[in-house]
Amino acid sequence: MILNIYKPPTWTSFNVVKKIKIITKEKKVGHGGTLDPFAEGVLMIGTNIDTKKLSNISRCNKTYIATIKLGIHTNSFDCDGKIIKTNEVPILNEVIIKSVLQSFIGPYKHLPPMYSAKKKNGVRLYNYARNNIIVERDPIKTQIEEISFISFDKDKIKFSVKCSSGTYIRSLAVDISKKLKTIGHLVELIRTDVGEFSINDSLSLKKFEEKWKFTKT
Repeated sequence: MILNIYKPPTWTSFNVVKKIKIITKEKKVGHGGTLDPFAEGVLMIGTNIDTKKLSNISRCNKTYIATIKLGIHTNSFDCDGKIIKTNEVPILNEVIIKSVLQSFIGPYKHLPPMYSAKKKNGVRLYNYARNNIIVERDPIKTQIEEISFISFDKDKIKFSVKCSSGTYIRSLAVDISKKLKTIGHLVELIRTDVGEFSINDSLSLKKFEEKWKFTKT
């Protein structure tokens, strides 16, 4: 069984897997493509033999709606992290922001955040970060297929991006801020698509539980 579940903010991807396991009583449940706790949106879930399909699904392009807050940098590149630097936000407008966003279309080489599951010498980067150890990281090469301006309000930029698997939107937020001659971090992230799976067809945990109970009666 492959499920398109809407992960709510504050929940970890593992929390969602655990909840699905409780609802369905299936022995084997997994997810494809982790979403950070503060993020929300499409989380693909597989049960039993269909968990084997998740690796292919997670390799699909993904689309997000992201919001950057300028002028503040955090150690995790997102709103869950500790503020480590503040800076002035330059005078910006829609034309400048659109130009910077468009410059990211194509191959995208970026560093993974220290607070990530990437490994260095067999150790997860977040384990180094939790011990206040910063290690040299190898750049990741991904692809930005599409990126579009949505809105700008004082110190917040909202945009949509379609990218290849493995792209850290937190790193993209930091890199966009740098190109705008300031600093920034991600404060909102909504995954709207994973391959052919859309947020429009995504089920909340509550809806899924109701549907599951109905089909079993």
